[in-house]
Amino acid sequence: MASRTASKDIITLRGSAAIVSEFFGYAANSILYNRAVYPEESFTKVKKYGLTMLLTQDEGVKTFIASLTSQLSEWLEAGKLQRIVLVIMSKATNEVLERWNFNIVTDAEVVEKGAIKEKSDKEIMREIQAIMRQIASCITYLPCLDEPCVFDVLAYTDTDVDAPGTWVESDAKLISNPQMVKLHSFDTKIHKVDTLVSYKKDEWDEEE
Repeated sequence: MASRTASKDIITLRGSAAIVSEFFGYAANSILYNRAVYPEESFTKVKKYGLTMLLTQDEGVKTFIASLTSQLSEWLEAGKLQRIVLVIMSKATNEVLERWNFNIVTDAEVVEKGAIKEKSDKEIMREIQAIMRQIASCITYLPCLDEPCVFDVLAYTDTDVDAPGTWVESDAKLISNPQMVKLHSFDTKIHKVDTLVSYKKDEWDEEE
């Protein structure tokens, strides 16, 4: 007679760091696509999180995001990463137009004592799906970016972190009197990610 035990979805610190860093890679691609920072034809469709996602085929951007997610995973596993911000700026003036904020709260007990948590992969995926759908529909709540734009990524870490040479100290690239939209969150039980986009008011809004 076969015996069966109920399987549990165990989340480790390393596994959680991998989930969050991978999420940011896909989220960054989706933002760059949906905000038309790069041409539509430079993206290809893939299936992820039960959704059709877009990934850049631009070699420079692919290399940048791959290197970025690898570093983020390292910081997440060490419990040293507090926030990631993807900034969209005017290519001509460097004026900051949007800040996509991903605030991260880490369970300190897991980092210090190596505890493990339980949460189903399906539940985490559903939470990530909700965020990805909000990013994909951002054209409905954000002003049109009607000029060529570039992007940058800011990482807020603990002060005792030694950053690789590819990272440099930066100002916060803030927006004066921004409008803000809070998006959904997801939680692996080790890392909780809260998402918020702040953006420059449309000139038409200011004239009303």
